[in-house]
Amino acid sequence: MKVVIKGDSMWPKLNDGDIVECDEYTGQVIELKSIIVFKHPFKNSVTCVKRVSRINDDMLFVEGDNPDPLASEDSHNFGWVSKSLVIAIENKLE
Repeated sequence: MKVVIKGDSMWPKLNDGDIVECDEYTGQVIELKSIIVFKHPFKNSVTCVKRVSRINDDMLFVEGDNPDPLASEDSHNFGWVSKSLVIAIENKLE
């Protein structure tokens, strides 16, 4: 699955328009620092790409890579994300 990055929340690793190869999430282990694709917890039509910074059982704290705190809507804004919202995980072979 290919995911197109929109915006600058994952800069400098990922830039607006970059394409990321991902594997569909089917329950595989999500590790710290993994990049995941997930449904926004409050906006059903929004899909997000963020990095996992903390894990607590089936909940993930996700953040954008951009050091500008206003550049990313992430767990600082909407809290922990349930693993049930995860759609895909970055393919580490890339």
